[in-house]
Amino acid sequence: MTLSNEHLERIERLIQRGRRALLGIVGPPGAGKSTVAQAIVDAMKGRVQLLPMDGFHLAQVELERLARTHRKGAPDTFDSEGFVALLGRVRTQFDETVYAPEFRREIEEPVAGAIALLPHTPLVVVEGNYLLLDQGPWAKVRPLLDECWYIDVDDALRRSRLVERHMRFGRDLAAATAWVESTDEPNARLIANGKARADMVVMS
Repeated sequence: MTLSNEHLERIERLIQRGRRALLGIVGPPGAGKSTVAQAIVDAMKGRVQLLPMDGFHLAQVELERLARTHRKGAPDTFDSEGFVALLGRVRTQFDETVYAPEFRREIEEPVAGAIALLPHTPLVVVEGNYLLLDQGPWAKVRPLLDECWYIDVDDALRRSRLVERHMRFGRDLAAATAWVESTDEPNARLIANGKARADMVVMS
């Protein structure tokens, strides 16, 4: 994705504030959040780091204990309180390195301490599904972000991307399509409810 001049100017204003800023990138599964977030990191040449919400997925063993494996990706399949706590640390980070977990799709598990957020980085891009959700612990996320951009895309294209993604990581066409319809799409509708609270809508 190519960022527009408006996008770049808004990012530059956040960086020039003189204190650590957090920019949220939110949208439904398959919207292109990761692509937009990476484009920002690439454009800002060392002045931005990425913090994906996906690292706060509950481990598979815990999802099994809670009987939630069939809904993996829903709001209650993440450590939302842990995510909020880490955002608070990152927002006030001064001289220590803050370590964050990273979700590895090849093993479908989060890996602790995989992302080192450095204290001198002026902007952290926070990317994830539920940054604008106003339910439970997720409602604490938006006040910690300086701005939040909602990534939107044609629904048919988004669903096609999701099916392809699930097939890439091992599901056949029928299983991938069923997962999109039964799990991803209910989450997408929930996420879309927060669109009006975003500072900007970006089409991907």
